[in-house]
Amino acid sequence: TVLTLYGSTTYFIYRGQEMGFQYELARQFVESQGKTLRIVVGRTTDDLIDKLEAGEGDLIAVTLPVTKERRERVLYCGRPTVTHQVIVQRAHRRALTDVTQLVGRHVYAVRGKHLDRLRHLDQELGGGIHIHPVDGDSLTSEDLIARIARREIDLAVADDDIALLNTTYFPGLDTRLTISLDQSSSWATRPTDTLLARAVDRWHAHNHTTPAYTAAHKRYFETAKAIPHTPILSLREGRISPFDELFRRYASEIDWDWRLLASLAYTESNFDTTVVSWAGARGLMQLMPATARAMGVPEGREHNPEESIRAAVKYIGITTRTFSSVPAPERTSFVLAAYNAGTGHVLDAMALARKYGHDPYRWTDHVERYILLKSREEYYTDSVCRFGYFRGSETYAFVREIKQRYEVYRQKIKP
Repeated sequence: TVLTLYGSTTYFIYRGQEMGFQYELARQFVESQGKTLRIVVGRTTDDLIDKLEAGEGDLIAVTLPVTKERRERVLYCGRPTVTHQVIVQRAHRRALTDVTQLVGRHVYAVRGKHLDRLRHLDQELGGGIHIHPVDGDSLTSEDLIARIARREIDLAVADDDIALLNTTYFPGLDTRLTISLDQSSSWATRPTDTLLARAVDRWHAHNHTTPAYTAAHKRYFETAKAIPHTPILSLREGRISPFDELFRRYASEIDWDWRLLASLAYTESNFDTTVVSWAGARGLMQLMPATARAMGVPEGREHNPEESIRAAVKYIGITTRTFSSVPAPERTSFVLAAYNAGTGHVLDAMALARKYGHDPYRWTDHVERYILLKSREEYYTDSVCRFGYFRGSETYAFVREIKQRYEVYRQKIKP
């Protein structure tokens, strides 16, 4: 039993599949020992240690900071990871390269260790940094990074692993300016579990050079998360894609306008049948491998356009029935959101909307608000949520983009 935390670098569920860099490493270790993995998610690192001591788990698989106090409670194991805090900024020729250049600049930091470090640095420099504290219940470091990418703010503090991961979502960020000392972190087990600790040590010593480790690191910290989109055919020719006839043929099975199905495909793959996403989704309609199998796609046929469309339509039909309680005019938005995020996160967002006084059966300005908030601890740890952390900004934009493009298609392309 592995203890972990929800988060973009640790553990989350995406399109029904368990993911996260620390999760993948833990799975590789457990499978190397011939065991079956069970995940238990805690709220905080201290909660993980409490669960470990209570026997609710065997191994903490997060980057647990090494401290003297914790050494009395846990046995650190595995390959130590060195982490530090950085300034995130946009990459340009005037990007800051030295901490002294922060004087006179406006810097945002979430309350806690980031704000504490920034204030200490300000004291070390004799003052002059314009510090903007951010309430962690309102914004996360990842929210601040997104605001930098949108040019709403210029500078923010983040952990280097979170900063690096976000460069895969927002190209053009500079995360090289370090503002803290290195902090050693590693996995941990109970002090009495020396055999397990030694097994973890041996595995980490060998694993960090293997193709499996390299592939996992690349997936989360190097591979761009967005598929580049370029026009394929001119709408003036009366066509959307080379697959219009397939969209027409299969859309009727779910009572969709074929142009809406085409808009979904464009957003997913740019009409590229060969594309494979960072998460492993494949083909024209970007189905995850397990979903493709469940929908009847033969192995090796994931990139066949007709197989992909047929399976996607079948999956959309099943998802539509899941949201049968949502009024028909609204249901499409819920189905699109579930196609992108997975049904569980949309159900969580509906539950949050209901709890906080919004309409759980309306998407725009209601449920979509809570899919966004599922990246914040206050919300994804709420008792009404079952599926934990989710980076909802992608789904929020996904639904809006598809519907907006569909309106363009409706105006320019005949039914």
